[in-house]
Amino acid sequence: VLLVGPPGTGKTLLARAIAGEAGVPFFHAAGPEFDEVLVGQGARRVRDLFKAAKERAPCVIFIDEIDSVGAKRTNSVLHPYANQTINQLLSEMDGFHQNEGVIVLGATNRRDDLDQALLRPGRFDVEVVVPTPDFGGRREILTLYLAKILHKDIDIDTLARGTTGFTGADLENMVNQAALRAAIDGAEVVTMKHLESARDKVLMGPEKKARVPDEEANKITAYHEGGHAIVAYFTKESHPIHKVTIMPRGPSLGHTSYIPEKERYHVTKSQLLAMMDTMMGGRAAEELVFGPENITSGAGSDLKQATSIATHMVKDWGMSERVGLRTIEGAKGLQPSESLGPVTVETVDAEIKKILSDSYERAKAILKAHPKEHRALAEALLKYETLDAEDVKAIMGGAKLSQESKAS
Repeated sequence: VLLVGPPGTGKTLLARAIAGEAGVPFFHAAGPEFDEVLVGQGARRVRDLFKAAKERAPCVIFIDEIDSVGAKRTNSVLHPYANQTINQLLSEMDGFHQNEGVIVLGATNRRDDLDQALLRPGRFDVEVVVPTPDFGGRREILTLYLAKILHKDIDIDTLARGTTGFTGADLENMVNQAALRAAIDGAEVVTMKHLESARDKVLMGPEKKARVPDEEANKITAYHEGGHAIVAYFTKESHPIHKVTIMPRGPSLGHTSYIPEKERYHVTKSQLLAMMDTMMGGRAAEELVFGPENITSGAGSDLKQATSIATHMVKDWGMSERVGLRTIEGAKGLQPSESLGPVTVETVDAEIKKILSDSYERAKAILKAHPKEHRALAEALLKYETLDAEDVKAIMGGAKLSQESKAS
C-alpha cells in the first residue's frame, strides 16, 4: 500500500493508526536511514529489515519517505552503486522469493520521483491518496484539537471555512499557536480572537507589535486596503469580507482577508474576474486618491496574483474568445513556446493585458462611484487599525463607529 499526498496531511499518522489497530508486529523505517557512505550498506539494511519481518510474519513494514530509497535509478558515474538499495528493495518486495504475510506500507509526497518498477502491481498494488482535508474534514480535525479548550464563542464552522487549503498539521499548529497566545495574554480560555490571530500567523507570518510609525505610509495603506474592501463589497461574485487591517504582518503593511461562504470545487469565469477586480482595488485606490505619480510598490503581490489568474484564463482554461478553446503548453509566463507562431504569442500577450486592464477599469469605476464610503473606511482603519465584517458593513451603511461598538 502506497500513501501519497502533500506534507502534513497525515500519511505517517495513518500508518501509526494501522500499527495500533493491526494487532501484528509493526516494523518502521525511514527512507534516509538506508543511505550510507559505505558501499552496500543500504542494500544490507533492506535485506535485514525484510529478514526480521519474515521471521515474525504476519507483520507490517512501514517505510516513511520512501522516495529517498525508491527514487528512479540513474547511471551516475559519481555514484555507481546508488542503485543497489532500490534494486534490493524491488527484489524483496516481489522477487523470486515470495513474502508471505508481510505487508509493505510506503509514504511519500513525491510520487513522480519513484521508480516505475516500484509502482507496478505486485509491489504497490494499492495507492491511497491522502489529500488536504475538505470543509467537513477540517471541521472534524478542529473539533478534535479544540475538544480540550473549546469555548462557547468559538465558531468551528467559520474557522473551517476560513482555513481552505490547510493540512491537518497546519490546523494543529494553528490551535497550538492560539493556546500559546492565550497563555501569553493571561487569558483563562482560548477565544475566537486567539484562533483568528493564529490562523493569520500561519498564513502570513507574525504580527508586528505596532503599526508603521510613518503616518503618511499608514494613510496610503489604509486607502489601499480600503480599496480592496470597497471593490469586494460591491462586486457580486466576490468572497465575503472577513477582516481589514493596517497592522503589518510578515512582509505586508496591511491586508484584507475573506472567508468563502462555501467550499469551491471549481471556479467560474465571473468568480475569477471578481477575484482579479478585488486585487486591483488597492492600486486603483492609490491612483484615485493620491494621483498616478504617487502609486506605490505595495500592489506588487496583488498584480502578481492577478497576472497569474489572467494567464491561466487565456492559456489553460480556454476563457479568451480571441485565443479560443485551446491550451498553450510549454510557455512559462509570457515567454513564447517554440511551437507557437509570433502572431499567436502576440495575441496571447494582448489578451492577458486586456483582461488585466479591463479588471483595473472595473475596480476604478466602483471606487469612483463610492468615494464617501472609501474615505470613511480609510479613516476608520487609521483610527481603529483593524475592522471586522460587521464594522465594514456598518460603515457602508453610513454608520459611525465608536470605541464602545469596537470594544463589544
